[in-house]
Amino acid sequence: PPAGFELLYQPDVVRLYLSILTESQNFNTLEAAAGALQNLSAGNWTWSTYIRATVRKERGLPVLVELLQSDSDKVVRAVSIALRNLSMDRRNKDLIGSYAMGELVRNLPSRQQRSAKNLEEDTVVAVLNTIHEIITDSSENARSLIQTQGIQKLVAISKSSQSPRETKAASHILQMIWSYKELRNALQKDGWNKSHFQVRV
Repeated sequence: PPAGFELLYQPDVVRLYLSILTESQNFNTLEAAAGALQNLSAGNWTWSTYIRATVRKERGLPVLVELLQSDSDKVVRAVSIALRNLSMDRRNKDLIGSYAMGELVRNLPSRQQRSAKNLEEDTVVAVLNTIHEIITDSSENARSLIQTQGIQKLVAISKSSQSPRETKAASHILQMIWSYKELRNALQKDGWNKSHFQVRV
């Protein structure tokens, strides 16, 4: 039987956090529950690998994706980081790339405004880092990013953001996308060229 810290890594605990994320209306509670899953799924050791698979099997990914629509900056940040950690699992990465990309891109600022929610720098960087993890080693997820009109926002951030951290994170995503040679024709048809994808940091 599990004992000590192992008690944190049981399916019942994952179900408990997912239940809180599904039912709570309190932003602080939602942030804390997402943060707990974020911590449990971090790193490369056996237990975190187990947690990443358990969240998928317990149908937790759609719960987290839906919370990307939250009006709370801190909830969006905690959920984004949790999704980034969960996407270290290959099956999770494929699912998150298919179903979360649109919501992640919607949380990015556009040329006209920060974003509909006016998210803080730390949150925008967290969203960008999550997108980067999702498209790493996955040209299919990079294709999803292109289809959700994400390139326009990323180029705008890399060129005009006042935050060096946002600029760096967006530039790294653009560089990764251009590295997928099979996507270049589609990008060029949309009017993009190599100069849009060169790192500016």
